[in-house]
Amino acid sequence: MSTHTSPPRRDWRTATARLLNEALAPSVIVLVLPLTVAWQATGAVLPTVLWSSVVALTSSVLPMGVVVWGSRTGRWDGHHVRDRRGRLIPFITLIVLSMLGLAILISAEAPWPLIALDIGMIVSLFLTGAITIFWKVSIHSAVAAGATVVLALTYGALWWLLAVVVAAVSWARVAVEDHTPAQVVGGALTGALVGSGCFAMLVGNATPIPW
Repeated sequence: MSTHTSPPRRDWRTATARLLNEALAPSVIVLVLPLTVAWQATGAVLPTVLWSSVVALTSSVLPMGVVVWGSRTGRWDGHHVRDRRGRLIPFITLIVLSMLGLAILISAEAPWPLIALDIGMIVSLFLTGAITIFWKVSIHSAVAAGATVVLALTYGALWWLLAVVVAAVSWARVAVEDHTPAQVVGGALTGALVGSGCFAMLVGNATPIPW
């Protein structure tokens, strides 16, 4: 007599969390956010694409390429670098490339809001990197929260509704057991108060910093 074994029930909670982790990863958000800020600053397609590409390449594409290479060669535990002890090299790489991107924006006289955005992201990166030495703060939540505040400041109060996305990202990080609730809250506060706070202060300054 043959026995029929039903297929294992799919864990939709975990599947949804993993999807959110990938679709709203920091590297993805950093690809899109500069486009929105550059468009508001220039109102033209070509300048928007050119200026945002500098930030996207140096703060997302190239650093993520290094992370993927490292995960495939076994240097760290996957492209999300779950073990905070393995985050040193990715952080240093991201900082160096981000500073390079900022230098390009400044030297090429990019629109001030885009320079302010890049500075805010770098400041947030330094802080989260420092925190990570002692505590595994959530970079996913930090980037999502920072992006939400930047969009609300740039386009208006309606964009505060993206706080729902921040909550979803934070839930996903906890659901896949990569972070604790305290770590995602800490990340969200860091991104919202530090990175976007820096952006707000710089953009609010009517006269750009004389480089």
